[in-house]
Amino acid sequence: MRLPERVEGDQVAIRAFTLADVEELVELRRRTRHFNAPFEPRRSEGFFTAAGQRAEILRDRDEWVVDRMYAFAIVERDGRIRGRIGLANIVRGAWDNATLGYFVDEAVNGRGYATEAVALILRFAFGPCRLHRVQAAVMPHNERSARVLRKNGLRLEGHAQRYLRLDGRWRDHDLYAITAEELG
Repeated sequence: MRLPERVEGDQVAIRAFTLADVEELVELRRRTRHFNAPFEPRRSEGFFTAAGQRAEILRDRDEWVVDRMYAFAIVERDGRIRGRIGLANIVRGAWDNATLGYFVDEAVNGRGYATEAVALILRFAFGPCRLHRVQAAVMPHNERSARVLRKNGLRLEGHAQRYLRLDGRWRDHDLYAITAEELG
């Protein structure tokens, strides 16, 4: 099955990463490093280099081919990359589920880019990707991200203690989900 590599929105689009994105990704990752640090795993210095971002893109493309992950750049109308969004940990069969993750450039935070990018990836997930369920985990104090999920119809399912190790510590998360029937 050939899946679309671009989904258009009003303010932003999401599109698959290419190797032509390496330098722009390095700049974005370096510029937003401290802003994103509390919400991400600890990263090696190599992650913030051209070689590190090239490796990320190649891994993303390999995972795309085998239907395990779909990673997209969040791009403005002029093509500038303003974040990343992806469906990961895809399991088919009786579950047909994926986990959703994203970040948006601090410079455009609060402009609705994340909300629209989530809507676009849900259209992809429940349309051509044919998933049944998408779930996301958010630290309880990250109200802005929780609001993005709620605006897109994800419902709070519960609380998971010590769910993910972010910024070097195990962190509690609230779990959100939506199914294809709910997006309807």
